[in-house]
Amino acid sequence: MIVCPNCNHQNPDGASQCEACYTPLPVTASCSNCGAAVQTDAAFCGQCGFNLRQGSIVPEVEVTVPSPSLVGPTVVSSPVPDLPPSEPLMAMEPLVSLNNGPNLEKTPASIPAIPEPPPLPSVPVTTESVATPVNTSTPVPGPQLGVAKTQLQQQSARLLHVQTNTPMELPHSLSVVHIGKPNDLVPPDIDVSGFANSEIVSRVHANLRVEGDACYLEDVGSSNGTYVNNTPLPKGNRHRLRPGDRISLGKGDLVTFLFQIS
Repeated sequence: MIVCPNCNHQNPDGASQCEACYTPLPVTASCSNCGAAVQTDAAFCGQCGFNLRQGSIVPEVEVTVPSPSLVGPTVVSSPVPDLPPSEPLMAMEPLVSLNNGPNLEKTPASIPAIPEPPPLPSVPVTTESVATPVNTSTPVPGPQLGVAKTQLQQQSARLLHVQTNTPMELPHSLSVVHIGKPNDLVPPDIDVSGFANSEIVSRVHANLRVEGDACYLEDVGSSNGTYVNNTPLPKGNRHRLRPGDRISLGKGDLVTFLFQIS
C-alpha cells in the first residue's frame, strides 16, 4: 500500500494519485540490497538501513582483532590526525594597581544588616466538619447507542444512464458491484447490454466497491477504457465517486452514467 503524504489514506500499490484527495503519490523504487519498496528521494532503506546514495562516506569504526597470544583482543583504530594547538581566546592583561586608590584586596566590604521581619500574630484556626450529602437517587439510564449505519446504507446510490435517462439502483447487499455484459467468468450486477452502443463495453469492464460510506470505481482491464469526468481512469487505480460524477464506459462518451445518491 502507498500512504498519501497529504491525508494519510492507504492507496493500492501502483497508484499514481491519492484516491481520496487526488494528491500525486511519491514515486517508489526497490532497495538494491534487500528489494524493499522505498521512495526515490530516500537516503537510507527503512527495511535494512542500506545507504541508497552513491558516493556517501561511511564513518570508520574500530575493529577488534583477536590476538594470537590469547592474552586479550587487540583493538585496531583508525589514525587520528594531530590537531594544531589552539590559541587562547583572550589574552590575560596584568592588573594595574592605582597608588591613590584603595586596596580592594585588604579593604573589607561592609554589608548592611537586614532586619528580621516582625512575627505574625497568631490567629486561631477553627476547623468545621462539613457533611457531604450522598446522592441516593436511582440513576436514570441514558439512551443506548446502537451501531450507526453508514451513509450509503441509509441513502440509496444509483447510476443514471444519460442517453436514456434510465436509473439503475446499486444492490445494497453487495460490497463489489460488477459492471459489464453477460459472460461465463463474472456475471455483471449492472448489465449494459440492453443500451445502445454497448459493443464498446467489455464483458468484464469495471467494478464499484462500497467501503463504509464511500464508493470507489476501478477499471478491471477493459478494452476501450473507463473515464470519470472525461479523464481516463488507469487500470489498477481507484476513484472515489462523488454525487454528480460522470462515468463513461468506452471512448466517445456513448455509454454514460451519472453517479447519484438519493
